[in-house]
Amino acid sequence: MMLVDAIALPSQLALAQRDGRLVLVGDEARYGKPLSVDFVSGKAAHRRQFGGGRGQLVAKACGLTKGVTPSIVDATAGLGRDAFVLAGLGAQVLLIERVAAIAALLEDGLARALGHADTAEIAARMTLRHGDAADALATLVASAGFSPQVIHLDPMFPHREKSALVKKEMRLFRELAGDDNDAPRLLEAALDVATHRVVVKRPRKAPPIAGPAPQHTLEGKTSRYDLYVHRSLAR
Repeated sequence: MMLVDAIALPSQLALAQRDGRLVLVGDEARYGKPLSVDFVSGKAAHRRQFGGGRGQLVAKACGLTKGVTPSIVDATAGLGRDAFVLAGLGAQVLLIERVAAIAALLEDGLARALGHADTAEIAARMTLRHGDAADALATLVASAGFSPQVIHLDPMFPHREKSALVKKEMRLFRELAGDDNDAPRLLEAALDVATHRVVVKRPRKAPPIAGPAPQHTLEGKTSRYDLYVHRSLAR
């Protein structure tokens, strides 16, 4: 259990309990509405019911095919959206988040999901660790007793979505985390630890992360996945 009161935050932001959940609050004109992790209702519920199953791009990239359900480390967990999708498709998922305030939101969201009949089974497949994957990926994975077949990375990049909501959410994330200037180091660590493949989410037209070239690419409308494959995920 994270000690919320001990988490250092910029003076313009605060963690608070509202309506039975932990939220990160700041000036709404700058950061948007209070931020929380909700796996039970809203967009997560809609995607759980109507998201497209294993046909979703993130599922294909992570190798979830008929008869194959790898264990996955989401080493840049953020608000856990991709991790929840993958766990909803049956994968055991280890979430690693380096920003303490975001990790606290994840912990709160997972606890509420475990207590709800619709999401308890999915949340039980999700394990959370707070730490910096670029510095201590192998240690964090070992502490969870996890077998890292696939490592999923979604380094922060300059978003160009026109949505004001997205811009405000990303502004809040940047206030807490800054840019992911250590993405090449994170990729190197992931390639050392993953037993089968590393998948990296990128803007569709952005260059790959500096380092080894990806062997495969899966493209969507606005983003793509670069795949670094060590070996096939056996059926």
